[in-house]
Amino acid sequence: MNIKSIIGATIIAALVPLSAIAQDWRGWNIHPEGYPNSVAIDEFVAAVNETTDLNLQIFHGGVLGSQPDAIEQVRNNALEFGQFNMGPMGPIIPTTNVLSLPFIFSSVDHMHKAMDGEVGEIFAAAMEREGLVPLAWYDSGSRSFYNSKRPIMRPSDVEGLKLRVMNNDLFVDMVAQLGGNATPMAFSEVYQSLKTGVIDGAENNYPSYESTGHYEVAGFYSITDHLIIPECLCVSTESWNALDDATKEAVRTAARASATTQRELWATREKESLAKVEAGGATVNEVENKVAFQEKMAPVYESFIAANPDLSSVIEAIQASN
Repeated sequence: MNIKSIIGATIIAALVPLSAIAQDWRGWNIHPEGYPNSVAIDEFVAAVNETTDLNLQIFHGGVLGSQPDAIEQVRNNALEFGQFNMGPMGPIIPTTNVLSLPFIFSSVDHMHKAMDGEVGEIFAAAMEREGLVPLAWYDSGSRSFYNSKRPIMRPSDVEGLKLRVMNNDLFVDMVAQLGGNATPMAFSEVYQSLKTGVIDGAENNYPSYESTGHYEVAGFYSITDHLIIPECLCVSTESWNALDDATKEAVRTAARASATTQRELWATREKESLAKVEAGGATVNEVENKVAFQEKMAPVYESFIAANPDLSSVIEAIQASN
């Protein structure tokens, strides 16, 4: 090849859009294969690989690191995409802490309606500025308390219980207002900590309570529905900005389709998990007076708004979306 040919090839290569060149994207997911979220992400990956020049690969089961580490990796474009719970997002992107306020959503349907609309756009804008572009919002159901000591019927039943929470000061404050002792710890450590009595309980949804075997060592599940936290399928802002408009549209379409799949699978899985834990001997009780728990959260809201006065409008937007 002569020098003119080399120069010509170089110029042509420089003019080819980056998105037209096959790009390898690696993704993070904490859930095991076969879990509703994992099935939905597999669907997303297959659709993107079929309709674009991207080549996506997803790693399930948290094998690429912890959730906080993975969030940072996607923000820094060390990983290109991931599926995250919004709870651990708060320390990194303060606006998202609103989603971790107890009882901020009145129901799962309320959460879907808010996040699929203008409210979701508020959080998407805040996240994009910090290196993450949410493509779709996944469901993680509602979270309730479970423990090895007793059913929780009223706020006073939480007093003295050592309860694992996700690493977010809001969750620590929430448990403290109920008289419990909050212990932030990695999710992977919870089963052994329950078994050995390091903690008395935790809080989570039915599928997590069941799939981890926590119901075997903490047999009282009390339905408080105190947290309804969405999850996001996110891509690195840097990777996203490198795509052309047509590829962006294809990726977003695949993500939203996967969210529909995830929500349907999640609703089915919740019913299956409830039946399994009850068959396994767990005692499940509905908390009839949830207002008593909500009233205990007034100081949590007051402190949050005092520290984040600019976010009061976001809280109001969520409440108005119901």
